[in-house]
Amino acid sequence: MMYPFMTLNDGTEIVHSDMQKNGTVKVYIEKPDEEYCFWHATCWLPKYEWEDVYQFEDKEIKKFEGIIRSTAHLILEFSQEGGFENASGL
Repeated sequence: MMYPFMTLNDGTEIVHSDMQKNGTVKVYIEKPDEEYCFWHATCWLPKYEWEDVYQFEDKEIKKFEGIIRSTAHLILEFSQEGGFENASGL
């Protein structure tokens, strides 16, 4: 299951998975694009391992990693609670 986490001003979506049995969480980033349909990238927490990066430049990945690092404690918590809505009781 993937849960919405954050939408940036340019329409980029950041979502995350449930925490896996091995303690990892998949953070998936996608941005709509008319030419390529979607740009996307995956970051695995807690090691911040990137894979499947499509169309994003290195500087954008660094920006995303900064966002993820600054909010990783929330992502990891929400990944064990069924996403933000379940964790917040909404």
